[in-house]
Amino acid sequence: MASSVEQSPFFQQKRAKGDIVVTDPPKFDLDSYIGNYTAGSTRIDRLHHIGSHSPFLAVDAYRLAISEAKKGKNVGLYTALVEVFSGIAPNDPAALMDTTWAEKKTRDTSHEQDRLEHELKSYKNNLIKESIRMGNEDLGHFYYDTGDYSSAAKAYMKMREHCTSSKHLADMNLRLVYVSITQKSWMGVQTNLAKVEAAQLKGDDKSKLEPIVSSCSGLAQMSLGNFREAAKYFINTSPAYLTTDPSANITWQKDVISPNDIAVYGGLCALASMDRSDLQNKVLGSNEFRNFLELEPHIRRAINLFCNSKYSACLEVLESYRTDYYLDVYLFPVLNTVYSRIRSTSIVQYFIPFSCVTLDEMASKFPVSGFRIEDELEEMINSGTLDARIDLVDRLLISPPTNPHHDVHTDALAMADKYDHTLRLRLARLNMLAAGVEIKQDKGAGEKMSSAMGDGIGASLRGLGSKMGFT
Repeated sequence: MASSVEQSPFFQQKRAKGDIVVTDPPKFDLDSYIGNYTAGSTRIDRLHHIGSHSPFLAVDAYRLAISEAKKGKNVGLYTALVEVFSGIAPNDPAALMDTTWAEKKTRDTSHEQDRLEHELKSYKNNLIKESIRMGNEDLGHFYYDTGDYSSAAKAYMKMREHCTSSKHLADMNLRLVYVSITQKSWMGVQTNLAKVEAAQLKGDDKSKLEPIVSSCSGLAQMSLGNFREAAKYFINTSPAYLTTDPSANITWQKDVISPNDIAVYGGLCALASMDRSDLQNKVLGSNEFRNFLELEPHIRRAINLFCNSKYSACLEVLESYRTDYYLDVYLFPVLNTVYSRIRSTSIVQYFIPFSCVTLDEMASKFPVSGFRIEDELEEMINSGTLDARIDLVDRLLISPPTNPHHDVHTDALAMADKYDHTLRLRLARLNMLAAGVEIKQDKGAGEKMSSAMGDGIGASLRGLGSKMGFT
């Protein structure tokens, strides 16, 4: 079945465009994986991504996605999924358009929209702020469920002037974050998260929001390619994120990003942006992030191997999961960049203790398919990532020569000049005090004095010391 799906027109077109098609069977069970998410939009988005990139899971993924879409109100999404699936398995019953359901759902959503708009209009006529706020919120939920995300964002934004508490403002901005994540508008996510933090919540409300803000900030930073910032946010996510709040409007752990995702995203971003000491202290030594790493033992193992200088073993662990991570809707766009940075960091760390290493040894430690190791090293040297030289005659990677004696002498001379300068200023001050010269300073003047003024006073003191015989 998988072979026939792989040869379907849909996947042939993807290959012709140069898109990634994952031919290897994944390590995860689809039902168990998708069971981590409850929201229809999140489940459908992830299933659609898996089905469009994995011939092995395409049929099961699209069957689940189409079934999930029929539970909702987004007729356009259902139609798009059926059209794609018909190009993969045209004889499957799920690939046949259910026009009766589509027509009925279209009528129902139209009637529901009219009802919600009429209710909101009546609330506005009665000038009841809380009712107007809730009316806009209901209308925003409706637009979101039907796939009209721009209208949903506008409806949520109209809630602002009718919010009567900081909690209401925070909930409104969280809704905008949710819509922005669905649209993959990461700048919008960052903007609205900043507004959530500015709501100045206190007590339990603040403690409940902190892990949500941290995890969503990490997701946005990772998607924008800021891996070090993303790692910081993921690592600092509180273990409270592991427990869902039944009273919350959005269960972020099930609707957006699961605790397992935080472990994978945080671990990969940390490996791509941190050195061994930071990984040991900030990742493995983090009491908070340890709770997430326990959910994904292979990520913890990869970080441990890296910290123990077993770089090739670390890369092997990560490489064995590469195809699985291609099937993650958020990792997919940045995965090659993340893996490339982890590999580059591993090469740099491995080469630090050596003055020279043979290219054959580098190729055996860091095997690569498709191009030569010297081409990769040359690219790293040209970009400034690796400070080394390549000897193609003897096939060596050579560390540039250094002169430690010169460095020691330079540091000693600089330190001597600093001590000489400090000593002259102190002698000048002692002579001024002996001569009865006193400089009075206004209160707070030290705080207001600029660096330029400080340099001028220093120059005056040196000139005075010179006149007094201390040249």
